[in-house]
Amino acid sequence: MTRARFARLCSGRFHYAWIVLAVVFVSMLAGVSVRAAPGVMIGPLRRAFGWDVSTISAAISVNIVLMGLIGPFMAGLMQSFGLKRTMIGALLVLMSGTGLSIFMTTPWELFLTWGVLIGIGAGAGAVGFAGTVANRWFVERNGFASGLLFAANAAGQLIFLPLLAWMAERFGWQGVSIGTTLAIAAVIPVVIWLLPESPAEVGLRAYGASDTTPERASVAPGGNMFSVAIAALVRASKSMDFWLLCLTFGICGLSTNGLINTHLIAYCLDEGIPEMKGASILAGIGLFSLFGSMASGWLCDRYSPRVLLFWYYSLRGLSLMLIPFSPFDGASLAVFAVFYGLDWVATGPATFSLTNEVFGRRDAPVIVSWIFLAHQIGGSIAAFGAGAVRSASGSYLLAFLASGVACMAASMLVLRITPRAKLAVAAAQ
Repeated sequence: MTRARFARLCSGRFHYAWIVLAVVFVSMLAGVSVRAAPGVMIGPLRRAFGWDVSTISAAISVNIVLMGLIGPFMAGLMQSFGLKRTMIGALLVLMSGTGLSIFMTTPWELFLTWGVLIGIGAGAGAVGFAGTVANRWFVERNGFASGLLFAANAAGQLIFLPLLAWMAERFGWQGVSIGTTLAIAAVIPVVIWLLPESPAEVGLRAYGASDTTPERASVAPGGNMFSVAIAALVRASKSMDFWLLCLTFGICGLSTNGLINTHLIAYCLDEGIPEMKGASILAGIGLFSLFGSMASGWLCDRYSPRVLLFWYYSLRGLSLMLIPFSPFDGASLAVFAVFYGLDWVATGPATFSLTNEVFGRRDAPVIVSWIFLAHQIGGSIAAFGAGAVRSASGSYLLAFLASGVACMAASMLVLRITPRAKLAVAAAQ
């Protein structure tokens, strides 16, 4: 059965955009779950090869930065080469990285596989991909769609952590590499069969689009991936709002991927909490982040994303500064998992909605990919910096306090962003 015929069968029941959303959600969930693996591999790799935390953290930092750096060009590649083909190619690169890592024995091989290859492959599944799908397939419910995909982008790193931790404990770090390789291989046929390039390919309009809705409002101009990405950066960089978005989203990455996702399990081990329980706490954060991100997308369809971001960053900063002074037992960590989890990905759809308001729907997926680069730089700084702080002081306390203070600063900075900049810098639609 062809995709067009399947889309016609769905019409009258629900729009095919929801099928696309489900397919992309599952593929992103499987793909980005690979980025969770280093968190549970730190201990096994130390035991197997004697590598210290700073060496492993440095490889993770390469992964985080490269994922952000490649993101804008992947977003441009989706416009010139095609969304579907870009996604399939990225999944193949991810599978190559995890598969080849099975045979690694030296740090440079760790950097090549879990640093470079996985960083490149994960770049296509970042926020630019989520933004492209949301803007291309949804005129209405755009915030909700982006919220769901942002949730997959982050929650996939956490939900599978208990399973990955069990694999690491039962089969060692190589079991984690094999498991993630098989997970990616399983979703590639689904993407090939069910993901169209655009609504027009299956004879449809975007969800909520009318006969007068212009197609070019949600599809960026053609060209090669470099010209698309650089042109968007040049236009956006003329706006102070772009730099404020970069700075605040960089703090978001510092306080999530770089600190919690990379080091919470190690922090738990320092406090005498087993690796499996630490992974379960991260999984709880991931589970609640699904609800938080979807709720954030729903709220962005109704309220100012700028005000929402103020509250998200304020509450996150408060939680990070309080958790080191808590009893750090099962009850306090459970409360932290719920509270922090609801806030974990909530900044993503709000940042994307604000970027849409400031720069317009046409270029927003590429521009938000540049903003996401700042997110990954912040995450890289925290991934390496928190490991360095731990090695130097024997504690993660200063890393958590610094991250909390940065989040409080971000809550103030985000209020200086104004959608009125759209009148000056957004392209004609």
